[in-house]
Amino acid sequence: MEGLEHTLGIVVLVNRLLGRPVAALLGLFGVKVADPAHCIPDYIVMVFIVAIIMIVLFTLAGKKRELLPGKVQFVSESVIRFFEGQIVEIIGPEGRKYVPVVGTVGLFIVFSNLLGLIPGLMSPTAKLNVTIGCALSVFTYYHAQGIKAQGFFKYLKHFMGPIPAIAPLMIPIELISHFSRVVSLSIRLFSNIFAEEVLIVVIASIIPVFLPLPFMALSIFTAFLQAFVFILLTCIYLAGAVEHEHETEQPGRGAEPHLKEAHA
Repeated sequence: MEGLEHTLGIVVLVNRLLGRPVAALLGLFGVKVADPAHCIPDYIVMVFIVAIIMIVLFTLAGKKRELLPGKVQFVSESVIRFFEGQIVEIIGPEGRKYVPVVGTVGLFIVFSNLLGLIPGLMSPTAKLNVTIGCALSVFTYYHAQGIKAQGFFKYLKHFMGPIPAIAPLMIPIELISHFSRVVSLSIRLFSNIFAEEVLIVVIASIIPVFLPLPFMALSIFTAFLQAFVFILLTCIYLAGAVEHEHETEQPGRGAEPHLKEAHA
């Protein structure tokens, strides 16, 4: 796939305009670029396109708020309510403060997954670098929130297990468990989106007219599904990191609905 790194027309254009200035900027930090005219990878260009799309849509959605919402306001409020509902169900009412970050990550993944369906573009999430970046962002965020909610040393006690005597055994297990979450989140998202893009390209190269359409429709469904799975796991990790805070304020608040469902 490295040979296809700069085949997209928009990537070539961006490199012609910004490649040499970016290479010069990197040179100031001691990074030598072998080919200054092709130093901006395709997935970086696609990430910036997604970011611009999100900024424009967020600006339009929040520009004018009315008592009787129009179509744009209705859609934006529905999206916010969806993320809020997922977070409150898993974490509890106090989880509403996580909606901005979790919602932004979720929308970024959705738009990134869908971008590859536009001719001449590609999904940045079809690159492992991007999905690892998303997973590391979630990894850093939920640990930071756990430390903020419980305090640094109290949060570290979670890695030692309930009994101090088994701490030497539990600490490596917990560390492996947490770092495996980064691998799981990144590989799952990357493999699904990458496989879809390759499948559509292969099918389109054989019969380019009608045959790719069912696969593109399936890709739309998978784009939302993969984003949902990513966000669901993010909420679960957040709940595990801050659960002590919620248990202290209102014991079992976040877990109660799930326990009732399990008994039912």
